[in-house]
Amino acid sequence: MFTRFSRSWELIKASGAVLRQDKELLLFPFFSAIATLIVSASFIVPLVVTGALEQTSVQGSEAPYLVFLFLFYLVQYFIIFFFNSALVGAAMIRLDGGDPTVRDGLRIAGSRVVQILGYAAIAATVGLILRIIEERAGFIGRWIAGLLGVAFTLATFLTAPILVSRDIGPVDAVKESATLLKKTWGENIIGNAGMGLVFFLFYLGVIGVGALFVFGAAQTGNIALIVLVAAIAALAVIGLALVQAALQGVYSAALYRYATDGNVGESFSSALLGEAFRPKR
Repeated sequence: MFTRFSRSWELIKASGAVLRQDKELLLFPFFSAIATLIVSASFIVPLVVTGALEQTSVQGSEAPYLVFLFLFYLVQYFIIFFFNSALVGAAMIRLDGGDPTVRDGLRIAGSRVVQILGYAAIAATVGLILRIIEERAGFIGRWIAGLLGVAFTLATFLTAPILVSRDIGPVDAVKESATLLKKTWGENIIGNAGMGLVFFLFYLGVIGVGALFVFGAAQTGNIALIVLVAAIAALAVIGLALVQAALQGVYSAALYRYATDGNVGESFSSALLGEAFRPKR
């Protein structure tokens, strides 16, 4: 376990080396977060204001609710996948020895907008099916949906780098991502699992320290100081989330490049990624 954690930390540091060279990569998850919040508000606020959501539940008609949910998922996934594709495209330029800009990433994603929309439609369909399973099968349904969701996430992990690297459709990209996963299962998930664990510890540390400072500020009775300290803690958590998203994008680009070309540039050693992408015995 310690060896795996240590290797995951090395992967994070290697991804961080790429991120340090191109700090503008952090803007892609930032744009994604802002856009998804705006879209969520545009979908949810009108429903709350008009009471349409309550009327649907009272009348017992699921069709409008399912249509709404699918459209919501579709738009949200499109935004997330678009900016993630821009991030991955920019990271691949860096892995090739270039110096990417935000415009480069957006240009790459923009050139694949139809494929990204198709991928979002696939993910929205899967998300809707999993939501139906959750709501109709109770605790067991939530458990099954959770497992299927993890499986889908793993199977499609390399879809974004495939879409921005090759001129193929979303269905073929998903199939190729799943094929790469089956062919090189091994410790493929160690990188993301390790990042998740490390950042979970970071989140706990920031929240814990933030809570202590908020408690200390509360003792002064100064409302402005309490709000300021709480805001700083919240910004720290948001900053961590942006860094984690950017690192995962860089890692997926490097992992795909290694799986297909065996070359990931100077920041990632082939030996390191060889462990993370070791074929299943």
